[in-house]
Amino acid sequence: MAANGNGVSTTPKSPLARIQTQKNGGICHDDSGKPVKAQTIDELHSLQRKRSAPTTPLDGVQGAFATISEDERQRQQLQSISASLASLTRGTGPKVVRGDPAGKVQSVSHVAHHHHIEAPTISVSDSSLKFTHVLYNLSPAELYEQAIKYEKGSFITSTGALATLSGAKTGRSPRDKRVVIDDTTQDELWWGKGSPNIEMDEHTFMVNRERAVDYLNSLDKVFVNDQFLNWDPQNRIKVRIVSARAYHSLFMHNMSKPIPDKSLYRCRIYVKLSVQLDNWVGDRCIRPTPEELENFGTPDFTIYNAGQFPCNRYTHYMTSSTSIDLNLARREMVILGTQYAGEMKKGLFSVMHYLMPMRQILSLHSGCNMGKDGDVALFFGLSGTGKTTLSTDHNRYLIGDDEHCWSDNGVSNIEGGCYAKCIDLSREKEPDIWNAIKFGTVLENVVFDEHTREVDYGDKSVTENTRAAYPIEYIPNAKIPCVGPHPKNVILLACDAFGVLPPVSKLSLAQTMYHFISGYTALVAGTEDGIKEPTATFSACFGAAFIMLHPTKYAAMLAEKMQKHGATGWLVNTGWSGGSYGSGNRIKLPYTRKIIDAIHSGSLLNATYHKTEVFGLDIPTEIEGVPSEILHPENTWADKKAYKETLLKLAGLFKKNFETFTNYKIGKDNKLTEEILAAGPNFQFLEQ
Repeated sequence: MAANGNGVSTTPKSPLARIQTQKNGGICHDDSGKPVKAQTIDELHSLQRKRSAPTTPLDGVQGAFATISEDERQRQQLQSISASLASLTRGTGPKVVRGDPAGKVQSVSHVAHHHHIEAPTISVSDSSLKFTHVLYNLSPAELYEQAIKYEKGSFITSTGALATLSGAKTGRSPRDKRVVIDDTTQDELWWGKGSPNIEMDEHTFMVNRERAVDYLNSLDKVFVNDQFLNWDPQNRIKVRIVSARAYHSLFMHNMSKPIPDKSLYRCRIYVKLSVQLDNWVGDRCIRPTPEELENFGTPDFTIYNAGQFPCNRYTHYMTSSTSIDLNLARREMVILGTQYAGEMKKGLFSVMHYLMPMRQILSLHSGCNMGKDGDVALFFGLSGTGKTTLSTDHNRYLIGDDEHCWSDNGVSNIEGGCYAKCIDLSREKEPDIWNAIKFGTVLENVVFDEHTREVDYGDKSVTENTRAAYPIEYIPNAKIPCVGPHPKNVILLACDAFGVLPPVSKLSLAQTMYHFISGYTALVAGTEDGIKEPTATFSACFGAAFIMLHPTKYAAMLAEKMQKHGATGWLVNTGWSGGSYGSGNRIKLPYTRKIIDAIHSGSLLNATYHKTEVFGLDIPTEIEGVPSEILHPENTWADKKAYKETLLKLAGLFKKNFETFTNYKIGKDNKLTEEILAAGPNFQFLEQ
């Protein structure tokens, strides 16, 4: 044992025990990306621009906030927010101000509406007495001003969208997500192999919470958003987001953007709807009105986004400087060490995946649209499968592109905005998304021209995971309110880079559950270093990174609702045909749209089908507008032996992935579980 000159041992202490995150990349496929290769903010910013840093005039910003007197309701609202920011564990320092500082709070600021507040709240730490200004539910214009003036890397593009940087993290960090385990969650949540839920204890959560709150208290200003989740008025929850960046506040504003009252009724003009849906029309939007803000009260859930500040890597359970911590008992979430806005969105989605099933409501990671006759379709699919593209159809009304609930009333969108990938975006292929990128839209990590400010959507200098966040009403045919009747079709999308799945298959109920639990897609060579051939990726329920309960519970709820309301399941391959990636060709988008149109119209239900080998899928022999030879994948392969070998390889990957779920019993007996297993690949073909 070594000692220094003072006789103090210098033997290094044993490292703290840490939770080891599984390295199986196929469990939680998501939009996470590699850290940006930049050491400083200047280097990161240089990736965003084309040549040199443009400048934006800032004249007049200083006078944008004019003061008005404060009434009692506003004071109480600020006290509520201040209480949220108050440290729970630290004592106050010496009282250096005579009297009651809270009684001398400066007057609030008024911008455009009386409920917009820029008011200082008292925050006392051990070392000083300081004021933190609360910027409360600001408008997009106000948030633009804040971002451009104070956040380097924020600029207005040629279309009016706000381009900004999320820092080194350009995607979510699922391996840094932690959930507090307690007596309740230990039994209710899905833990163990394959689960996205990595445990932490209550004490460690409070350590990270304290770190986040102290950081937010150290700032001169914080942004606060109060809003609702879920367009279903009977099952919405109130949430509060406290953040340090205007970009984050604008992002959350877009996820709950309000619509003028008159537009709430436009769906009655040209859509035939059920009585259930008609009863929903007229409900207020999920972003609170001024009247609702006055009586918002205590939120049901709160996010403390201190993403600019890292967690302490030596804290128990930490494996990096990033930590996203969820405490269901306290109804709180803490974000440290990542500024990627998607963490807030998906964190709240995880909460809904816990709360809604408790009310017998199915939470879904899916797109959703509706025809003019009221027929609703759900679209499930991992990143890159076309979920957003196919659900955004100018011939149908968009209910939402990503997060929904299916209750006894029908379907409802959880949020009020869209979060679309925009890599290689073009006006020709995706006109609705292209036109939605305008003033109020947030563009994350895109590259633009120095002078024209025109965005180069093909530039991947910062990340391939470039994103656009915009209010749902920016889509011309958005269905407002974002609700609909019970779905008629459940469409599972897979980008099969192996090229052996048919372009479309009609699924039995058991097959729908099997493929829903599997959540398959494939990565292609070139998307990640070291990938030389297609790599299968599985994400349970097409959103394993967000689900809280065991996947079979969501699958059983889906099957029950599909059976009750007569919905049909479909498996649609948007990937390759005629060979695997590198030898075959990707199925043309117009063909996929024709397939989806046939599903919507109901014509595909009356088609003639025959069953495939191994997977046992029912595939149609003919679809109008689609070449018949591509409907059966074997017909498109020149090398039939290679086709069968690849087919069996993929089937084996499905079987191996599903071993995680085979021992979980559904219901009182094991009948449903056996039916699901029987719906998987049949390897009797191996013996032939």
